[in-house]
Amino acid sequence: MTTTIRCDIVSAEAEIFHGEATMVVATGELGELGIAPRHAPLITRLKPGKVVVTQANGEVLDFAIGGGILEVQPQVVTILADTAIRADDIDEAAVKAVKDEAERILAGRGEAMDIAEAQQKLAEAVVQLQALERLRKTLKH
Repeated sequence: MTTTIRCDIVSAEAEIFHGEATMVVATGELGELGIAPRHAPLITRLKPGKVVVTQANGEVLDFAIGGGILEVQPQVVTILADTAIRADDIDEAAVKAVKDEAERILAGRGEAMDIAEAQQKLAEAVVQLQALERLRKTLKH
């Protein structure tokens, strides 16, 4: 029998994932974290990046998050994400439009107040596009 840990990924809008995992990989502020069953308890901040969940049946699920908090307890890993989306639910055209708008603002053609928001949107758009690219590579194999 495979040892698993429960994984919950939630955002402000909804529960994104709830299930058993053999490994959870997330993008922490200081680099990638790999969480396996029986991992030591921990709390850390996450930056915009990926979360990859390997389920007990071997299926790998890819998520893009816009930052948040990761908490590991003995039986559960919880990701409280600012924003989160499954890679296969990403609308590539919409993400590219958001990315282009954020880049336009950052290039000095927008209001100064919008810079921080544009940087966050750009980071989230890039993460989502990277998730799509990982999904495409997975589907080719």
